[in-house]
Amino acid sequence: MLKASQANCKRLFVLLIFSRRCYMTKPPRQNGRSHANLTSLNDEQGRSLPCYIEHTFDLDDTSYGLLFPVHIPVDLVVWQPAEDEDGEEPILATDEEVDAVFEIASEVLAKHDLLLQRTALVLTVVGEIPELDDLDVLEEGDDDDDDEEIEELFFLDSFFHDDREYSICIPLDPMLIVVRFNEDSQPELLSAEEFQQLEPILPSLESSLAEHLFDDLD
Repeated sequence: MLKASQANCKRLFVLLIFSRRCYMTKPPRQNGRSHANLTSLNDEQGRSLPCYIEHTFDLDDTSYGLLFPVHIPVDLVVWQPAEDEDGEEPILATDEEVDAVFEIASEVLAKHDLLLQRTALVLTVVGEIPELDDLDVLEEGDDDDDDEEIEELFFLDSFFHDDREYSICIPLDPMLIVVRFNEDSQPELLSAEEFQQLEPILPSLESSLAEHLFDDLD
């Protein structure tokens, strides 16, 4: 689990499933499947995130769905002194930090023919991502803390701003976003309480969707 408070809010609504090869080398949007169901998830700042509707289900007269981002999510992390040890550790940048360095990050990725987008919930990129075997891996989190999980990030590039180092990375795990559909069939993020109510059925949804996606890869 990412340490920044922004990450805790963001990742609350995200299911991290499947293998990196399923997502990164043959994601559903590139494997020949038809994606007639597209939607856009909006945040309070008016930003949008184009998504595929991977699965829908009804529960207690409410329609829910699992959304898969159209473009590849990336994390912008800032390097800070590690707690209780020497060296530095990557921490997810806050919204304010992203705003301050977004143009710089965009210029850095443009050198790799990648377009950085300020989408809702998460930054995304458009373009050809290098093979994962050619990318370095960063680890975020503390495996000595039972309350936190290690998240692996694939390093794309770094830059400095105001004497601080920032890195642009691809999360190892893909994201599926759990939403409810309103009366206009538009997706909305769940509250923390709603997410907790759905948690008991998420493993079965995860299993059936993973089986469906892996069948498409065969």
